[in-house]
Amino acid sequence: MCLGQIGNLLPHVALSANLAQHLMPAWGLSAAEGGLMASGYAFGYMLAVPVLTTLTDRIDARLVLLCGSVVSGLATIAFGVFAQGFWSGTAIWALAGLGFAGAYMPGLKALTDRLPAGDTSRAVTLYTSSFSLGVGLSFLAAQVIADGWGWRSAFVLTGVGPIAMVIACALMDARRPEPRRGRLLDFKPVFANPEALGYILGYGAHCFELYGIRTWLVGFWTFVIAHQGAPAWLSPVTVSFVFAILSMPASILGNEAALKFGRHRAITTVMIASAAVALLLGANVSAPAWVLALLLLAYGLTVPADSGALTAGMSAAATREHRGATMALHSTVGFGLSAAGAWGTGLALDHAGGPQSATGWLLVFMVLAVGISIGPPVLFWARAGERKAGAVAK
Repeated sequence: MCLGQIGNLLPHVALSANLAQHLMPAWGLSAAEGGLMASGYAFGYMLAVPVLTTLTDRIDARLVLLCGSVVSGLATIAFGVFAQGFWSGTAIWALAGLGFAGAYMPGLKALTDRLPAGDTSRAVTLYTSSFSLGVGLSFLAAQVIADGWGWRSAFVLTGVGPIAMVIACALMDARRPEPRRGRLLDFKPVFANPEALGYILGYGAHCFELYGIRTWLVGFWTFVIAHQGAPAWLSPVTVSFVFAILSMPASILGNEAALKFGRHRAITTVMIASAAVALLLGANVSAPAWVLALLLLAYGLTVPADSGALTAGMSAAATREHRGATMALHSTVGFGLSAAGAWGTGLALDHAGGPQSATGWLLVFMVLAVGISIGPPVLFWARAGERKAGAVAK
């Protein structure tokens, strides 16, 4: 499943990786337009995931996973062949996001449905952290291919990646869920579960920050090279790849810390640290390249460190009969705020002078810090609500 997910993620940041250097100059896009086009992926995901993930409570999640993987790959290839500007690019990229909505959380549901009873947090965290390896390879492949053969080739070739998950689906045994009654999109039981809701809203804050920095990471480092210079080996390809790859060990270690010290305490600590590093980056955008590289290294550890713990916490808090609906809301909130993160940071960049402005990048990192800072109070509110509900029950 993890290998299949890495293949599914090969197209994931093909647009973000080529946005600043290829697509914006070719199509004359502003930062806000570029951010909105990137957010189309998250928007398409957000629209489809409530239906597709909740559907896994009624049919074998493997079938949803298979169809979603195929659509994601074909839409990515279509972007490379047919996209001609902002509107067509945004529409096709939203279709790719819609396909991925059938590939990520339904994949997690297909995995957890086939795990033995007991604590599955390490298996869930390995699956969610392999997301980061897939994103890192997506950054690497999309930029290397675009630099060598053009950005259209980058989309066409990375669009082949989801074949890996198609093979994984073929190797899985069938697993039909127990019959369910009631409406398909019934989220009332999820909203009545304060513990799960806290992790879901915390995941939204995490996604806002994560998608915001992934959308503009290559653009930021291009700015650094243009204004401060950097060694040839410290290219946007290297920086974006290392930043994404760090997410895998960071997510695993974050979950281990959550198991040892408590999920809420570990997640809150990570979120506060991430906001602090974002502010440090914003305050030092004109510092030497090696200083910014070290700060990005730290940011590459703090941004994803809460991801596995948040998703594992949601999965553990979900009631078995409503796990699909809980995962659906988890992804809907997460990718809805991912879209807001990509677009919001693009708006901030335009408002403060554009991609060549130090003030613009300061504002981008301030927006990211504010976004992740929403997480700790949300977790505190959910925990207080859970304790109150428990006291009433007693």
